Amino acid sequence: MTNLRSRVTDGIVEAVLDELAEVGFGRLSMDGVARRARAGKAALYRRWPSKQEMVLDVVTGLSVPAAATVPSDDLVADVTALVAGVDDWLSDPRMARVLPDLLAEALRNPALAAALTDRIGVARRSYGQAVIDTAIARGEVAADVDSEYVLDLIAAPVFWRICGRREQTGPAYLDRVVDSVLHALGCER
Repeated sequence: MTNLRSRVTDGIVEAVLDELAEVGFGRLSMDGVARRARAGKAALYRRWPSKQEMVLDVVTGLSVPAAATVPSDDLVADVTALVAGVDDWLSDPRMARVLPDLLAEALRNPALAAALTDRIGVARRSYGQAVIDTAIARGEVAADVDSEYVLDLIAAPVFWRICGRREQTGPAYLDRVVDSVLHALGCER
C-alpha cells in the first residue's frame, strides 16, 4: 500500500511542477493538477490543505535539497558547490519557469512571499552561511565580511542568466561567478 501511495504522490508532484510551468501559480488549480496527475482531488487534499501549501511543499522539496552543501576544509570547493547547486536547481527547465512566476506572485501575495522566504530562501542561504562561518573560523575570511552580499552574489548572477536572460551558464561562466564570490570574501583561487 505504501508503494502505491508513494507512486501516487510522485505522480502528483510531477503534475504540480508541469502545471506550474505551463500555466503559472495564478491559473493553477487543484482540478488541473488532479486531471494532469490522473488522480482525484481528494488525493490532493489528503496531502495538502490548499493550492498554496501544495505548491510550497513541492517546490521546497526540490529547492532545499539542491542547496545542500556541508562545509569542508576547502573554501574554493565549497563555494564551487554552492554555485553549482544554484545552477543545477535553476537549470531544470521547469524550475526556470516556476521560480520567476512564484516570485512575481509573491509581490501580490504577502503570505506566499513570507512562506517562500521562510521555506526556501532561509534554508538555502543557511547552507551558504555555514560555509562562510566555517571559513571565518579557519581564519580564511575576515569576520566582518558582508555575508549578506556574498550570499546574494552566489545566486543572483546565475538566476539572472538563466531566468532573466534565458541563457545557459556553462563552466566558464560558473567559474567567473565563483571567482566573484571568492573576491567578495577577500580570497582568491
